[in-house]
Amino acid sequence: MESLRKPMFTILQHWRPHRGASVKKSFAADEDLYDNHSYLSEDLEMGNSRKVYFETYGCQMNVNDTEIAWSILQRKGFLRTVELNEADVVLLVTCSIREKAEQTIWNRLKQLTAMKKRRKKSLAPMKIGILGCMAERLKTELLEREKLVDVLAGPDAYRDLPRLLRVADGGGDLRDIMPVHHTTHGNSAFVSIMRGCDNMCTYCIVPFTRGRERSRPVSSILEEVRMLSDQGVKEVTLLGQNVNSYRDASEDQLCSSGATRLSEGFQTVYRKKEGGLRFSDLLDQVSHRPRHEDFPDEVLHLIAERGNICTQIHLPAQSGSSKVLKAMRRGYTREAYLDLVQNIRRIVPEVSLSSDFISGFCGETEEDHLQTLSLIREVGYNVGFLFAYSMRKKTQAYHRLEDDVPAEVKQRRLQECITVFREEATRVNAALVGSTQLILVEGESKRSANDLSGRTDGNTKVIFPKEEVAVQSAESNRAPVSAGDYVLVEILSANSQS
Repeated sequence: MESLRKPMFTILQHWRPHRGASVKKSFAADEDLYDNHSYLSEDLEMGNSRKVYFETYGCQMNVNDTEIAWSILQRKGFLRTVELNEADVVLLVTCSIREKAEQTIWNRLKQLTAMKKRRKKSLAPMKIGILGCMAERLKTELLEREKLVDVLAGPDAYRDLPRLLRVADGGGDLRDIMPVHHTTHGNSAFVSIMRGCDNMCTYCIVPFTRGRERSRPVSSILEEVRMLSDQGVKEVTLLGQNVNSYRDASEDQLCSSGATRLSEGFQTVYRKKEGGLRFSDLLDQVSHRPRHEDFPDEVLHLIAERGNICTQIHLPAQSGSSKVLKAMRRGYTREAYLDLVQNIRRIVPEVSLSSDFISGFCGETEEDHLQTLSLIREVGYNVGFLFAYSMRKKTQAYHRLEDDVPAEVKQRRLQECITVFREEATRVNAALVGSTQLILVEGESKRSANDLSGRTDGNTKVIFPKEEVAVQSAESNRAPVSAGDYVLVEILSANSQS
């Protein structure tokens, strides 16, 4: 193994009233109004060193939202604690993508309410808040029916948290709020570049909980990336529901004039968008070199030509059946998806692909399921996120389709998909045996204190011995390997996970 160091960037395309006190109302933010509250003076919004405890559920967007919320509260004088028993304010950053995720939050709220009732009378009443998608989707149930929370704030209302907490005591626009990053070993970080989604897939709750697409200005993102680089961060993931639709129209003189070009065979339910700096422009500036290719291939060419952009792409398929994809309103067929995969691998031969799949969507037949299994085999993914379908209120599927696949059938199909996925991931990873891979070291392996763990350029986990290595090919100059280092590792064996 040889120690190396270089900057790297990746892509991700693609979470009751106090007993004995007077009953007080719970408060929810209205994102259309929250920037103008002249009746509440600035000093009344201060946190006065109250301790805030966060619990984060769901996707990486929610992890990033947690740091945004903390950044806002920190500016107002709140303190953060990792000990629940110390908390004056408990905030749950929630996920609504599946029913099981919401049930987890309901159960946790009941536990926290019981803890709140046991709090010492000499202390100020503990406040419980729900942030994120569940706050947006279930306002009425949370505020009126269950009465388990004091504060609600959806994904667009975090700026209002200090005021809401103050009002609960009885006494927007997020694009330029930078989160306070707390990453493992400080070597990797996620940077949110956009929020919301315009795609309106029939099964998906995201457009209803996170709203329409809004992109952060390129200048703000670059400032955050520079700040992270100055702090020693080695790897940055650009984060959004659909980063390929990123479009910064904040500076007219920098906007391009053309409309969005889609990959062959793909379409959207919304009209093509004109102008603005696009994802390829952002990626170009983040990786610091001029671009010269046209969309839709320009992002792929950037990945292929620049050593500091990771060769991993998340390409959600959801199903291998064109019939099911149409019912989902995905905007492409099986054939178009496979053509895109072929094009990606033509331009970026070493690419690693990950994907999402839903088993048992409305109307899915056994033949549709078999087509999904064959797609998984044909593509060969490194990583997959597979789930049984869970119908969500407000979605188009809820209003127009029938959840007609029995639960036991969904689970059987899901397990069959997982089995095939693991078989193919083992085959894909085994192809790396005998090769030498550049690894970003993450830290000690969970498997053994004698091993270290890291990830390849394609985001595959690699376990290797904890030992001193030659530095820059000088055998006489050896040094221990630490988290944040880059090392060259020869791959000796592989399985579906690593």
